[in-house]
Amino acid sequence: MFESLEKVQIDLVERLAGAAKDRKSPMHVPTVVTSDVDARIMVLRAFDSAAWTLRFHTDTRAPKVAAIRRDPRMAVLLYDQRAKVQIRVRGQGRILCGDPIVDAAWAASDNFARRCYLGDGPGTPSDTPTSGLPPEFEGVEPTDAQLVPARANFAVLLVEIEEIDWFYLAHTGHVRARFERDGGAWQGSWVSP
Repeated sequence: MFESLEKVQIDLVERLAGAAKDRKSPMHVPTVVTSDVDARIMVLRAFDSAAWTLRFHTDTRAPKVAAIRRDPRMAVLLYDQRAKVQIRVRGQGRILCGDPIVDAAWAASDNFARRCYLGDGPGTPSDTPTSGLPPEFEGVEPTDAQLVPARANFAVLLVEIEEIDWFYLAHTGHVRARFERDGGAWQGSWVSP
């Protein structure tokens, strides 16, 4: 099925692009790990196959933002159980706030999604179970005017991919390939599973 590194690289691009576009893709919500060895599930918003970046949305007040700014090393784990393909990515994270990429991501979001950035910052303590949203926005879509303060809390996390480990689990024998960025080009090799 995957007899060449070129086919594996094509598979990687197709899976990452599909995961960003298709909410039903099993790779749409990968595990993202920061250098402080904290892991969380995040929605993959975009994959740029020219720049080899993964884009996620985040709150500027989230602890992961400070962790990435201190040490930008990151990892992302994606898995498609049905296809039996695991992709592990390592790279450098960048938090973007006042950037055209952030403006475009904000503009592409609907007001219901944007309301998440109106609430308490991630990790804010509470005496009761809470969404963190102001009560007037529980289950309610805010207006553009009501969302003005939320924009300051919205950021983009870009993960610039430096290494990829692709793993195909097969009952006939697993297959694994590793790719490392060498300048602008990728160098691939087969490795033992």
